[in-house]
Amino acid sequence: MSAPGKTNRLIDETSPYLLQHARNPVAWYPWGEEALEKARGEDKPLLLSVGYSACHWCHVMERESFENEEIAALMNQHFVSIKVDREERPDIDEIYMNAVQMMTGSGGWPLTVFLTPALKPFYGGTYFPPDDRYGRPGFKTVLTELARVFAEERNKIQETSDALTERLQVLSLTPKTPEILTRSVVSLAARELAARFDAREGGFSPAPKFPPHGALSLLLRHHRASGDAEELAMVELTLDKMAAGGMYDHLGGGFHRYSTDERWLVPHFEKMLYDNALLAPVYLDAYRVTGNAAYARVARETLEWVLREMQGDDGGYYSTQDADSEGEEGKFYVWSHAELSELLGEAFEPFAKTYDVTTSGNWEGHTILNLPGGLKSFDESLASSRQKLLQSRDARVHPGLDDKILTSWNGLMVVAMARAYRVLGDQRFLDSARRAARFIESSLYDGDRLLATCRSGRAQHKAYLDDHAFFLAAYVELFECDFDPAWLEHARQIADAMKRLFVDENQGGFYFTGSDHEPLITRTKTGFDGAIPSGNAIAATYLLKLAEYTGARDVELLAVNSLHTFQAQMEQSPSGFAQMVAAVDFYLSDKREIVVVGPRDAAATKEALLELWSVYAPNVSIALTDPEREGVDIPLFEGKTAGPNPEDPRFYICASYSCEAPTDDVSQVVSTLKT
Repeated sequence: MSAPGKTNRLIDETSPYLLQHARNPVAWYPWGEEALEKARGEDKPLLLSVGYSACHWCHVMERESFENEEIAALMNQHFVSIKVDREERPDIDEIYMNAVQMMTGSGGWPLTVFLTPALKPFYGGTYFPPDDRYGRPGFKTVLTELARVFAEERNKIQETSDALTERLQVLSLTPKTPEILTRSVVSLAARELAARFDAREGGFSPAPKFPPHGALSLLLRHHRASGDAEELAMVELTLDKMAAGGMYDHLGGGFHRYSTDERWLVPHFEKMLYDNALLAPVYLDAYRVTGNAAYARVARETLEWVLREMQGDDGGYYSTQDADSEGEEGKFYVWSHAELSELLGEAFEPFAKTYDVTTSGNWEGHTILNLPGGLKSFDESLASSRQKLLQSRDARVHPGLDDKILTSWNGLMVVAMARAYRVLGDQRFLDSARRAARFIESSLYDGDRLLATCRSGRAQHKAYLDDHAFFLAAYVELFECDFDPAWLEHARQIADAMKRLFVDENQGGFYFTGSDHEPLITRTKTGFDGAIPSGNAIAATYLLKLAEYTGARDVELLAVNSLHTFQAQMEQSPSGFAQMVAAVDFYLSDKREIVVVGPRDAAATKEALLELWSVYAPNVSIALTDPEREGVDIPLFEGKTAGPNPEDPRFYICASYSCEAPTDDVSQVVSTLKT
């Protein structure tokens, strides 16, 4: 291991992940012209290592290889080594992850890719052990052999890298189809999910199981139209199993990254902002559909964890909490029988029975708290025990916190907080969402150019499609909470920037990087959902919603072109395009708008809005106009006047701007929403 005072070029970065490697004996470079020029000038291959701060196997590979003086010497002699935080540079991560998946059939982090000086990939993988083991070549073996091949068999490397690069460039060719969009793709996606469903444990795959937020949301949407009881049952079983298992933090709230087993018991313990931003709305929607208060509790606890631990004083939401503490994965979250018994005293037995506490434990001799009796076994009378354990746990050494602010993930969490305000009526969530939005506005712009990431007051990296699309969603959802037209103005500005920087004028859809971005070996464009929904899909969804409120048909056309761009791919693999399919469903549904006319701060108006928001109606837009506000120029509000008592709200039920006679009876509107 390097001496404490010795550093490499990563020491000047702000990313916690890059700073973790700043004292490795490897002569790491950040991605940038200095490293690329060195590779070209010295005719050396590039060794690109991509990871993120909460990645357990990234830490393992660092300890085993990047802190190993012998391996570091090989890297320094034969390669120009670049370390990238995938959360800061998702553009680089996406390109070279695609390359490794083409080469090996799988991917993951740490991502390890070898490139020519022209940035073309020729070999790659994920985690490599330091020596040959686990059926994998050791990193020393890989480095030695690739250095030899690069020196002696350059033609072979050139052929491989050229062919791979050509395949990567083809991925972005998505010609739009002139065929008519139909809702059949929604039903097809639901059938695909049903065919993969784990009827015993929930979810749609074998272990490891990742939280299927997009699939669950799509099934709820389709169930709303079809009334199919089996679709709702799939959603409920999966939500129940995830929230009852060790995937969920039963003391502090929030979900871990994924389950390593099929029962959702043993998680990979990191907590990601985006997972929780995407899961909370699904639980809220399921609560509205079923009335199951357990779903509301899980969503509330998840977002309260965010308020408590993941939102900075300036309003921005942090990125991740690590899986490891004191060098051990999960140490912060697990318990011993003796420890729990001592802490809880007489309250131990009922707690142990409820939360699966045994002398032998359920994971490596320790206990991961879970509810084997399911969500229905949650016992409110154990609240004091849970609080006592949470306080005790807080005294432990905490996992590392990646406190950088990502514009894209902040947009997702603003959406979750806004949705929670509407469903739960808790002002704290709306206040939190507003603070985050205002932080992005004040700290993540360079002139009129949105930036992607910020830490320690230093904002950098031109924002990507996801940053724009997810904040477009955030602004629309904020408008749907307080009906301040300024949010729609911000949304329109984001839409204009997306059109200017990201649109593929020839084939439709949006590129991931802007037209002013640094040139890479390809400019990616995808509608497929990964760990987060695709930027193209969220863009299509919320451009359509923005058009509903503003009447901006140019905005609607951007969305429709994107849907047609990915239509053929959707039809081939609809469940992989869950968010895009949801956008198709919204686009093709009979448009309905509810306009509420009344004083925003009046108790009667607030109560009426909560009643309307309590109904799950994903294809209905609800907006309020306050007669006391001036200068609100929204076509949807034209001709809408208050009732005989201006203190009471009046309701207009509209379909594509054609409205029925107004009513003062909110129950009539609620009945309409339920049909």
